[in-house]
Amino acid sequence: MSGPRRDSYLPSVAQVSTGSPPDVRQLLRRYGLRPDKGLGQNFLVDPGSLRRVIEAADLTREDAVLEIGAGLGSLTSRLAAVAGRVVAVEFDRRLIPPLEETVADLANVRLVNDDILSLDLAKLMEGDAYHVVANIPYNITSTLIRHLMEAPDPSRIIVLTIQREVAERIASGPGDMSLLALSVQVYGQPSLRGDIPASAFFPRPKVDSAVLRIDAGEKPRVAQDLIDPIFRLARAGFGQKRKKLVNALASGLGVVRSDILDWLESAGVSADARAQELELESWERLASAMRDTFEA
Repeated sequence: MSGPRRDSYLPSVAQVSTGSPPDVRQLLRRYGLRPDKGLGQNFLVDPGSLRRVIEAADLTREDAVLEIGAGLGSLTSRLAAVAGRVVAVEFDRRLIPPLEETVADLANVRLVNDDILSLDLAKLMEGDAYHVVANIPYNITSTLIRHLMEAPDPSRIIVLTIQREVAERIASGPGDMSLLALSVQVYGQPSLRGDIPASAFFPRPKVDSAVLRIDAGEKPRVAQDLIDPIFRLARAGFGQKRKKLVNALASGLGVVRSDILDWLESAGVSADARAQELELESWERLASAMRDTFEA
């Protein structure tokens, strides 16, 4: 059986092996490697937690998967057993030799040693519809999510293993909203699919994680021409979230307070509201009111 290719996909789904999950500690010792703290490397090794991630993605043999942060292949081998093909992206070139060893018998895996944030995702996935599954470093969570959701022909299902506190914030509603939550909810519907304790990783991180799934439609949940105005307003509002929204927007946008009050009234938003109290629909109405003022 042919080994994995870094430059092309070998379409032989019938030959897919379940593979043996790697012994992460043993692989690291054999290749003389240590997890890179600077890259946020915490490898998910607990079988039950790996299964939870797979189940959240709802994969079939017809599906293509983009895995981000393949690491040493613990999740990669399991994805290959249930999906049609897997494109596994790993930034750390030191991990490529042991990763190649892990997936050597999996003909439906393509390895890519690159920075996911620099890649054209549609080209990478050869124009196919795809699911995203990723165990990602905490420090690139917001940047990566936006890169995934703003890509041309983005994934309709994104499953991320991220810091539990961040996952809960993304899935929150009015009262606990954040700029990151709003950014995600503009494009898709987030939901929590289970907790993953710190003990499920090697090395063990300081915080627990959670499985977050984002279901996106064929287009954003708000009008396309309102997305930039929404983010402009939200950055100002959340930039001073302890203030009432009218004051935060006036300060952040450099707009007179009376105009902000007019926008809020037009959008049906209380003058006493704060940014974290607004749901997506309110931001959309507020952005529309702001745009109408400038276009008048």
